[in-house]
Amino acid sequence: MNSQPIANRYDFVFFFDVTNGNPNGDPDAGNLPRVDPETNQGLVTDVCLKRKVRNYVALAKDEVPGHEIYITERAVLNTLSKKAWAAIMPEVTKDSEMEKRPRDELKAQQLTAWMCANFFDVRTFGAVMSTGVNCGQVRGPVQFTFARSVEPVMPLEISITRMAVTNEKDIEKERTMGRKHIVPYGLYCAHGFISAPLAQGSKGTGFSERDLALLWEALSNMFDHDRSAARGEMSKRRLIVFKHENRMGNAPAHTLFDRVTVERIYNGEALPVGDQRTHNYPPARAFSDYAVNVDSANLPAGVEILDL
Repeated sequence: MNSQPIANRYDFVFFFDVTNGNPNGDPDAGNLPRVDPETNQGLVTDVCLKRKVRNYVALAKDEVPGHEIYITERAVLNTLSKKAWAAIMPEVTKDSEMEKRPRDELKAQQLTAWMCANFFDVRTFGAVMSTGVNCGQVRGPVQFTFARSVEPVMPLEISITRMAVTNEKDIEKERTMGRKHIVPYGLYCAHGFISAPLAQGSKGTGFSERDLALLWEALSNMFDHDRSAARGEMSKRRLIVFKHENRMGNAPAHTLFDRVTVERIYNGEALPVGDQRTHNYPPARAFSDYAVNVDSANLPAGVEILDL
């Protein structure tokens, strides 16, 4: 796999599910699973998905050059940005000078390019690196939408008790009661976009074919390294990729996404999700209660489907 910037545009549909877990709690709502209040469909934010990709790359490529992660828990971004100044302009040592964009445009571009070359998430998702030590800002070629459950979900609040106590004086007290929020089952779908022009050229991030392969690997395996009692069982189910021959694309993304449909299955009968007749079905509790279909007939010229 070469390391040249990608030459093709990609659009993709990513399906994953959750069983007895909270895929993305809302801190403004007591950590309840996020839902659309008008439809009761579950939501998972784009930044939540990016976090899982970052975490996977950090594990899979630990200490591999070019794969540091810029946005990590408790990261001091200015400290990380100083690495670029030390590499490109070692003569500058004062923070006040680093807060300004270099007058030399070539040096400014080199600072941004250094950050892209060394931080996987910068060259993948982009970053604003001008809020302290100034390394510029860059638009990332990879973007996700919010994931949305294909059908409404019904979050449950489960009561739990604490069997242990903190100190001896509390040993005779009633055990502390708590709450745990779960989605019994939900199949979620997110859309993604990868732009070749934002990876190429002097102002591109350099997102490469090798990086692309790592992104697909992360999406396929990230849930296996993100286990916790709160998240229950989360699994990647389908990753359907539309590869464009042209760097600018050969068809609008929404027309390709429309080719991916989901059916609800019960007793051997398959109906489109949302069909009124599915209201008589019992709630879905497994991926086998659904069928994901892809219409590959009469694809636009220059578009290829990859089922990863």
